[in-house]
This record gives sequence, C-alpha cells and structure tokens, in this order.
Amino acid sequence: MATDCDGVVGFVGLDDLSLDMAASLLRAGYKVQAFEIDETLVDKFLKLGGTRSASLIEAGKEVAALIVLISHVDQINDVFFGQQGVLKGLQKGALIILRSTILPSYIQNLEKRLRDEDSMAHLIEAYVSRGFSEVLEGRTMITSSGRSEANAKAQPILSAMCEKLFTFEGEVCAGSKIKMVNELLEGIHLVAALEAISLCTQAGIHPWIVYDIVSNAAGNSWIFKNHIPQFLRGDTKVHSYRTVVQNLGVVLDMAKSLIFPLPLLAVAHQQLILGSSHGQGDDSDATLVKVWGKLLGANIQDAASAELYEPEQLARQIIAKSTVVKRIGFIGLGAMGFGMATHLLKSNFCVVGYDVYKPTLTRFVNAGGLIGNSPAETSKDVDVLVVMVTNETQAESVLYGDLGAIAALPSGASIILSSTVSPAFVSQLERRLQSVFTPSVFVTYTLARGLKLVDAPVSGGVKRASEGTLTIMASGTDEALTCTGSVLSALSEKLYVIRGGCGAGSGVKMINQLLAGVHIASGAEAMALGARLGLNTRMLFDFVKNSGGTSWMFENRVPHMLDNDYTPYSALDIFVKDLGIVTRESSSLKVPLHIATVAHQLFLAGSAAGWGRQDDAGVVKVYETLTGVKVEGKLPVLKKEVVLQSLPPEWPLDPIDDIHRLNQSNSKTLVVLDDDPTGTQTVHDIEVLTEWSVESLVEKLRKKPKCFFILTNSRSLSSEKASALIKDICGNLSVAAKSVENIDYTVVLRGDSTLRGHFPEEADAVVSLLGEMDAWIICPFFLQGGRYTIKDIHYVADSDWLVPAGDTEFARDASFGYKSSNLREWVEEKTRGRIPASSVSSISINLLREGGPDAVCDTLCNLQKGSTCIVNAASERDMAVFSAGMIQAELRGKSFLCRTAASFVSTRIGIIPKAPILPKDLGINKERKGGLIVVGSYVPKTTKQVEELKLQCGHFLKKLEVSVDKLAMKSLEEREEEINRVAEMANLFLGASKDTLIMTSRELITGKTACESLEINFKVSSALVEIVRRISTRPRYILAKGGITSSDLATKALEAKCAKVVGQALAGIPLWQLGPESRHPGVPYIVFPGNVGDSKALADVVKSWALPSRLSSTKELLLNAERGGYAVGAFNVYNMEGAEAVVAAAEEENSPAILQIHPSALKQGGIPLVACCVSAAEQANVPITVHFDHGTSKQELVEALDLGFDSLMVDGSHLSLKDNIAYTKYISLLAHSKNMLVEAELGRLSGTEDDLTVEDYEARLTDVNQAEEFIDETGIDALAVCIGNVHGKYPASGPNLRLDLLKDLHVLSSKKGVFLVLHGASGLSEELIKASIQRGVTKFNVNTEVRKAYMNSLSNPKQDLVHVMASAKEAMKAVVAEKMRLFGSSGKA
Repeated sequence: MATDCDGVVGFVGLDDLSLDMAASLLRAGYKVQAFEIDETLVDKFLKLGGTRSASLIEAGKEVAALIVLISHVDQINDVFFGQQGVLKGLQKGALIILRSTILPSYIQNLEKRLRDEDSMAHLIEAYVSRGFSEVLEGRTMITSSGRSEANAKAQPILSAMCEKLFTFEGEVCAGSKIKMVNELLEGIHLVAALEAISLCTQAGIHPWIVYDIVSNAAGNSWIFKNHIPQFLRGDTKVHSYRTVVQNLGVVLDMAKSLIFPLPLLAVAHQQLILGSSHGQGDDSDATLVKVWGKLLGANIQDAASAELYEPEQLARQIIAKSTVVKRIGFIGLGAMGFGMATHLLKSNFCVVGYDVYKPTLTRFVNAGGLIGNSPAETSKDVDVLVVMVTNETQAESVLYGDLGAIAALPSGASIILSSTVSPAFVSQLERRLQSVFTPSVFVTYTLARGLKLVDAPVSGGVKRASEGTLTIMASGTDEALTCTGSVLSALSEKLYVIRGGCGAGSGVKMINQLLAGVHIASGAEAMALGARLGLNTRMLFDFVKNSGGTSWMFENRVPHMLDNDYTPYSALDIFVKDLGIVTRESSSLKVPLHIATVAHQLFLAGSAAGWGRQDDAGVVKVYETLTGVKVEGKLPVLKKEVVLQSLPPEWPLDPIDDIHRLNQSNSKTLVVLDDDPTGTQTVHDIEVLTEWSVESLVEKLRKKPKCFFILTNSRSLSSEKASALIKDICGNLSVAAKSVENIDYTVVLRGDSTLRGHFPEEADAVVSLLGEMDAWIICPFFLQGGRYTIKDIHYVADSDWLVPAGDTEFARDASFGYKSSNLREWVEEKTRGRIPASSVSSISINLLREGGPDAVCDTLCNLQKGSTCIVNAASERDMAVFSAGMIQAELRGKSFLCRTAASFVSTRIGIIPKAPILPKDLGINKERKGGLIVVGSYVPKTTKQVEELKLQCGHFLKKLEVSVDKLAMKSLEEREEEINRVAEMANLFLGASKDTLIMTSRELITGKTACESLEINFKVSSALVEIVRRISTRPRYILAKGGITSSDLATKALEAKCAKVVGQALAGIPLWQLGPESRHPGVPYIVFPGNVGDSKALADVVKSWALPSRLSSTKELLLNAERGGYAVGAFNVYNMEGAEAVVAAAEEENSPAILQIHPSALKQGGIPLVACCVSAAEQANVPITVHFDHGTSKQELVEALDLGFDSLMVDGSHLSLKDNIAYTKYISLLAHSKNMLVEAELGRLSGTEDDLTVEDYEARLTDVNQAEEFIDETGIDALAVCIGNVHGKYPASGPNLRLDLLKDLHVLSSKKGVFLVLHGASGLSEELIKASIQRGVTKFNVNTEVRKAYMNSLSNPKQDLVHVMASAKEAMKAVVAEKMRLFGSSGKA
C-alpha cells in the first residue's frame, strides 16, 4: 500500500463513521487501534483489520494521532485527565483529534486545560459527517479546525480518512460551529417542507404530485427530497425529531449569547416543539404526518393516499391531440416574456406582441415579431393570447382595463395566463370568463363566445425562457389545454398538467415559491450566522452544499451573497409578491404558515430598505444591516471587544523600565525616516529634521539622542524618486555616523499603519546603502489609529468592529492599493512573489503574552539572515514586550531594519504618554488671532471629518474651497488666479481674527496610472504650499490635514528645518512647535493624519484651539432643527426685558432661539433695541440669533442690512406675484452678499400684528405652483407659508390649518432646500404644532401670547419700576419656555 506514513492511529469510542474512517486509514497503510466497550462495534472494527486496546491509556500509546469521540462534556475529565486518561499514554507531539457534539466553549476550555497542564499534544476538532452531494454520495466529509501547526500535522491523517476535507485555521471550534449552521438549515427546511405539503393538501393538490414536481424545481432541498417521502408514507415518528428540537435549541442559545437574531430558526424550533409535544404518553408512537395534519387542520394522510396520476403523461396526451395555432398574441415583453415570445417566433408561430415599454417593442420587431399598440389591438384575430405580466393588478388591467384584451378576443380564443398570481385570482378569472352577462352591458361576455383559460405559471429564469426549456405547470379544462398544447409544448422542457381546474397550476407554483423563498431567506440567515461565528463563509458554503442543509436556492443564490453582487437576476420584490400570495392563500385556506410568513417579512424588510429591485439574494442585507456582519466571502469583520477579550492575558510585567535600562546599555540611536509627518503621533519632546545634510546629521548625532525623526515625505513621490531619496539620506547618515565617535543607529522606516507607502522599494534602498540586515521587521500596529495585527491579519478598527485592512478604503488607494489583509500574503503581494508568504516569519500575540521579551529575543536571534518577520500586537504592552526583546537581540549583535507604524517608535524608546496639549499649555490661550486649517487629504475619513467640522464649527469658521480642477487640470493662468484668490481671502480673514479653513474641493481626481495620480497630488500639494507661502498674517495656530499636506507646508511653505514634537493635540495627532528659522517661529503646528480619529475628531481639535465663539447663523439653527425633527421659536421683542426673557428661557431650557424685531418695534426702539438684542445673543451660552421681521418696504430692509441682524424677512405678500418676486429678489441679493438668511412670505395671513391688520377677504393661501416659481426666482432661504394660520387671535372655532397643503409645500421645499416658517403660532394646539413640524416647519413665529403675558404683568401694581421689569420678564419667560418645550427645541442647544 502506497503511503508516506506508516504510523499508528488510535480511536477512543467508535460509531459507524469511525468504522468508515478506520477502514480508510487501513487502506492508506496506517495501523489502527481502538478502545470501545460496545462489542458489536468492536467486532466490526476487528473485521476491518484493527487492533483492540484494553484501556484508554493503551489506545493512545505510540500513536501519531488519537481520535476521541465525546458525546457529553462530562466525559472530558475521565477520558483525558483521569487516572487512566489518554494523556497518560500519549507521546510528545501527538495529535488529539476530537469528535464531539459539545458546545464550542467546552472545546475551547479543553484546549486551554491541555495547555495549562503542559500537555505536549496538539488538539484538532473534527466534525465528521456524510456528504450528500451527487459527487460525494454519502462518503465521509471532515471539517477540521485548530492552530496552524496542529492543522499541518493533522492534514495527512485527516485526508486519508475522508473524501473531502475542510480545514479552518485558528481556534478549535469551526467544526461545531459549522454543524450548528447546517442544523439551522435542516431545521428550517424541514418545517418549510411540512408547511408546503400542508398548504398543497388544503389547496386540493395531490401531495405526491407536488413532491414530484418541486423535487425537480427551484423549491427543492435535500430535506424536502429525502424526508417528505417518508413523511407522506407515515414512516416518520414524532419522537425521532426530539433530538432535532434539542439541537436547534442549542443553536438558538448560542445566537442569544452573541445577540444575533435567527427569526426563521426560532419559529421552526417552536413548530417542532409543538409537534413533538403531541408525540408523548399514549401517543408516543404517533407519526409525524398524523400529528402535523392535526395541528394544521390538513388531512395529509388521506390526500397522500388518494389516486395518483402522472402530470407529464397528461401533458403528452394533451400535446398529441392539440389543435393548430396560427396566430398568438403576447402581452408582457419583460425579461421572461421577451424570451418566451421570441422563442415562439423561432418555433414558427406568428406572434403579435405588446408591452408598455416602447423600446422593447422595437426590439421585438427587430426579432421578427408583429406589435400591437394596445392589449385590444394585440388580441384581434389570435387563436391564443399569452399574458406574462408582473402581477394580478397588471393582469386585470390588460384583460379588462381600457383597450383591454377581453373585448377584442375572437370567439373560441384561448388565454394562457403565465404570470405568477394567486390560485384564487385565476379561479375568479375563469368564472368571469364563463359568466353570462345581460344585454345592458356594453360588451357581452357569454358562454357562446367560448373564451377559454389555461392557468400556466412558469419557472426556470430568463435564459430558459429564451431557449424554450421552461418548467410549466398547466391546469384548465381539457378543451382549453388541447387548444393551447402546441404553444405550451414549444415553451417548455417539462410540462406538467395538473388536475383540479384553473388555479391548480398556480397552486403548484405557489408551493414551489413558498419553498424557494424560504430557502433563500434561510440561506441568508445561515450565512449571516456563519459570518458572526467567524467562519470563512466561502468554505462554509462549500460544506453546506455537500450536506443535508443544502437546497437548490442555497446553491444558486448564496454565491451572489459571497460575491456581494446583487445584480438582479430575480428581483427581491418578486418574493415580496410571491410570498404575499402564499400568506394570503394560507389565510383563505386557514393553514397557518409560520416559516413562510416570517420569510415574507424578511423580504418586506429588504424592500422597505430600498433593495426591492436588487437580486433576491439581497435579503441577506437585512441580517447584515441589523447585526453588522458581512457575508461576503472574505475575512470576517469582527467585534473588537470580543476579539480582544479572547486573547491571552497581557504579559504581566510592564517592560518600560527594562527598555529604559536596556537603552542605557544600547548605544544605538533610533533614526526614523518618516514618509509623512504623522509618524510623530505617539512621541513627545523629540526633534524632527526636515533636511538631512551631513552637517545637520553630524550635529544631531553628536547629541547622542535616543531618537530623532527625518521627514522624507517620500509617500508623495514616485517609487523611483522615493528610492533615490532614501539612498541619499542613508548615504549622508553613514558619512555622518563615521565622523562621530561611539555612535550606532537603527533605521526605522516609519510608514502608514494602513499599509500604504513604498514597500519594499524603500527597504531595498536602505539595504543597498547600509548592507543586509539580519531581518526586516514589519509592525503596523497603531493603537491610537485603531490598527491591530492578530493572527497575522491586520485590522482597522471602525467603531466597535475590526475590519481587515484589505477590505478598507485604504486598500483601494490609487497609488498604494493592495488586496491582502494577511501580512504574510501582503509581503508576497508587495514584493511580487520575491518574498513568498510561506517564508515570512511571525511573532504571535501568544508568544508576546506568554513568553515575554526573552522569547521575542530568542525568536529574533534564531531567524535566518535576511528574513522578514511580522509582529502581531493588540496593545501597547504587546508592543513594549516586542521592543524590549528586540533591544536584547540588538545587544547580542543583531541588526534590524524596521518598517513600522508610530506605536513601535514610542515603545522602542520608552516614551510615557502624556495628556493632549491645549493652547493654555503653550501660553497662547489669550491670543486673539485667527487659526489656519489646511485640508489636503482625500481619504473618505477626512471628507467625513471635514463635513462634521463644517457642521459643528461653520458658524465661526471662514471657509475657502480651492478648486482641484483649476490647480491640476487647467491652464497655468487659471491655477495662478485660484492660488491668488485663496491666499488674499485667507489673509483678510486671519487679519480679522477669524479661524480660516482652506480645503481642496472634495471630488477626487485621479490619473490613469499610479504615477499620474501622484503627479496630480503633487500639483495640488504644491499649490497649497504656494497659498500658505503668500499668507503673511501670523496665525494663532496652524492645522494641516493629511500627511503629504502637513509635510509640504512645514518644509516648503513655512520653511521649517527643525521642529520639536511637543506632544499630541488629540490621541494620534502630533503637535509641533516650529523652529526659530521658520517663517512663524514657535507657532503651534498640528499635524493631523488623514486616516486618524472618528468623524468628530477634526472638529474636536479645532474647537479646542479656536477662539471662543458662539453659533450665530439663523440658517444653522434651522438646518439643525430640520435634521433634529424640531422647530425653533422666533419671539418678537420690543425692549430689553423681552430680549432677556427669551435668552433666559433659552438658557434654562438649553434651547436655540431667535430674537425677532418687527418694523413697528424698530421704529420705537431704534438702533439701541437692535444692539440690545445682538449683545444678548452674543453673551448667551446657547445659540441665539437676531431676525428682522415683516420688512414691507425697501427702505427699512436696506437699513436693516447694516444693523447687525443675522436674518430678515422680506414681506411682499401685499403685492402681486410679479411685484413680490421682484421686490424679494432685490433684497435677497443684497442680504446674501452679507451672508444673511432671507425669509419671504407667499400668500397672505389675515389678522392683526403690531396694529397692522389684514382683513379675511384679503388673506390668500400659499399656492404650490406659485411657490416653486417664487423660490426659483428670488433665491430665498425660508418661506413663510399661509395655510390657514393667522396673526393674532384665532376665531372661537379654533385654527383650521390646511395640513395637506403644508405637506405639498414640504415636498417642494425639500427639493429646493428651503426652510418652512409658520407665522401665527400663538394659539396653536400641541397636536397642530407637532403635525406642522412633521411636515417640515422649522421656525414658528410667536408674538401674541408673549405680548399678552407682558401686558397682563403690568395690570398688577408694583412698588418700583425695577419690579415691573422683573415681573414682565418672568411672565414672558414662562411663555417662551413653554413654547420651546412645545416646539421640541428644549435640550437641543
């Protein structure tokens, strides 16, 4: 016997699968021995050629592998750790292959205990099962999981025992997890199959007919194919499913622990519990068919025993005697219909087609068909009319609607309805065709016309439709079937004629769709659970399709999920319709279909989410959206907390003190070549050089610093230029080091923690100058940026999840893109195979946390010279352990070239973190100059951060957007003009003490090649440099966003040759102070990486460094209200007490508010009143703005423009539409030039405000059509609408608001980006207020009630004027606060 191994394999416990495995091993040349107490199994084992072992110890002696069968967790202790346990007999390095039905947690505990007790055995978990695919035909499959070394050792033995092996690297639980997923599918498929049979029974369709058809159609599953015959024959006992119930309970318990919803499995489990509960006591021998029929009220036994017939035989008979068809009408030339109709043309039928989509008619003519202009025209003179529309509504329309087909069909014509509709619809349609109508009806439909109907739904897809190989389930009268037989035959490969009259064919299709829909949804649920369990979903799919959990739909649709490709082969909305038919029919027939109903809800959820037109496999996105998992067949996204908690405890001793001590002995200086300035994000009190002359390097080395940075900015260069630059630096460094006594150094290539940059080019350049190192160290861990390397996979944290780096936007970088998240594979990918993944060494987290620095040192010292070694790390302690071990190795004479992220540098030199730096720490918190923020980075994270910055800080930031198109793609003149424009404006803003944001336009422009993209980047970066160079005003601080941007600004625009890293402005965001030689010595320079921080990080830094400022834009207030679903109150004020009342209420309620001044109040109070309001707004600690209300003349509005208002209302409601537009547009242009929000009114409110009265007969509601013209022509920002609201008091009958009109206006305003305002809010009920907010109102004007409170307060005598003021203020404040709560703005400041 040919084998590479003549070892011995032992078995502890035998079953039928064990015997098959033993036989395979014997055939492969292994010796097998077993311990088993069941004599029957032992006899079979001995007959195979195995040897019996007398004890557990003996079974494990001298074996290469011991296969242990465990059925209960209680067995573990005795079998493994007892006095006679297998560990006593195992030799060092032996394999334990565990076969069990216990939970993953117990298997993990076993592995841990084996490690804790210093067992030298390698543990593999193996799930052994039968393969049910046509290829495997019941042969053995094994799913194994374990650590890499164990898997490698086990592979030959496992392969010898099975036909198909699935190997999962990592923890020893994959087998039990896959078993759970498979059991989930089997359980759901079982209940779905039982529901389908119950429904067909109640629908009067023979169950065996349904079985024969569906088992060869898309609704088939392994469970349906193999279990339903036994079920229908009454061979299945209820008690046989109790183990299924128990196993499904285990799966549900696991899901609960993961907080993962399994709606389909949950309802299947409940159904099986209900069924199994009827098989107890006296009924313990009950058959499943009897119990299920009783539960669902369906006499399945009798239906299954009814006389059988052969649908295909009936079809052959029909075809044999079918009549000649000369002319066919075909209505519905969609994807399926077009294929069917064109195939009929190829079959030499004359076909007249109709479809509402005109381009399809042109295609049909080009294919040789005739066309009609309506269903009626299409139906003239036809023998057969085929209807293939989407749903019942369309079928009704084309048959009985305007220009419908029924009226035009000739006597004796036949209709083939191939749409998927409900059986009830078809039955009703047949009755309508056969009804006798009285002559009073315009068109007489009588039996004398002889119109016939064939119910013929189809299955098979677009391709089969065009090939004429569909499956058709036809029902109807013999005459109707005979008249249409030739057409049905031409369209089908399989034609079934179903007895039971019209509706029976649709009934069979309905059953098939029930199963097909459930199987798609269950496939989604299973794959989502597999992803949540951390399984490789592609491997999971391969396993399931060979197992009992497979189905036709699982094998067909899950690949779409794995590819994340939802191109609609069959739209999700089709199953919304089809399962809707199922649930409707089940209700009519009084058959409760729990599984089908839940599946329908899942498809409805997908449609509601906007995925209805995508492929039906998109139902998986319901699970993905709810749970955050990704089924796509790549490395799973992991829950960060779960992953980090699953790791071994950190090394108990903090190595920082050891690092300090070791660095005293190690004379090497760490020279960090930083490819952008962000590498300083973890250090403080370290210097950065931006030039590297020999003289500068000698000066630096003579100080014997523990570390210094050289800013290369090489990431902005081509690989050739980057290599040349690194060679230049290393050449100078080598020369400088030789001129300084007792100096040595280690070069660190500090690169991006998301793996972008010039690797291996820069490393090769270093080696070409400094010689080969003992090893290259690859260490991209960076805690502050959320970058972790675990089990050689590099992850980027996204909130609470860990995303494999290769699946992030960083991996799609135009210049430095990559695919691999596994760092071994990444090295192979980037070196183009020069360094194979298999040759890359790895320092694992286990080694760091269990072996400590000494183990790291030993590993590094044992590497072959020239090796590449990646470092796993998930904490700063891991990084410190590695650094301490590396220093030890260097003290032993080893040399390393490090390609790392920022965390390595700080731990390698023993940096102790300190708190973020604030302006007060540098003594500039009282400076009143503006800060400069420059954004050049294009990573999506930066774009999100900029949007959040504008949202949070837009009220005080001056924003200047630089056109990238002009900088990089247009003429030199346009480029220069753009640079001058931005620089001039920035100078003005900074000089006015305004924080100023300069940002490149966000549309990313890339080249056709990586080199072209880098060239565009260079043009943009150099333009930003030139802009900053031309800014002469010294900023309070400078913030540069993006690595390239920050480097170029520091070196070229600010002319810094040296800077000191003071610390961090926020975690991972370095803050420098520029050197004395720079243009702005000592100015804080914040280097903000493009890929660091959450969406609010940039705004947080700017807010902490900006001049104190308050929100003062009315537009911002209303925009926030619109987003938050509330409204802002605008309160008319007439004096200081009114302004203070509003501000006091706003501060107490933590609410935004608007102080509003009417022209009549301005006439009395004048400029002092406005100044009072402006001052109150500026001093408030909540957002307050000042608004000029109801400006009815140009004179008063123009004067108001310069009084300090934030916004104003142009009231031309008394004018004609034309004059109102002209008036409003004039003021709008002036106001917008001053960044003021403009409100205007269209329509006219009745009532009295400030002695101005509009009579009822003068009032006009806002017209929607006029409003659109008004908005477009005037450019206003807010529209005050008239919907029945009034100024002053409402009539005794109360307000009568036209909310329907408001809804239409909201649709318009949303489209136009205009806010809606409602005047006359005094007296509106809470219900009307909320309804108005729901329909888009973001600002309510309040006057009457506040005025009334003021006037009422005056009616009570007071001792002094100050008491009058206080009383009035308190009275108004109470009303204002109540309104704020009513408008929902409380707590929104």
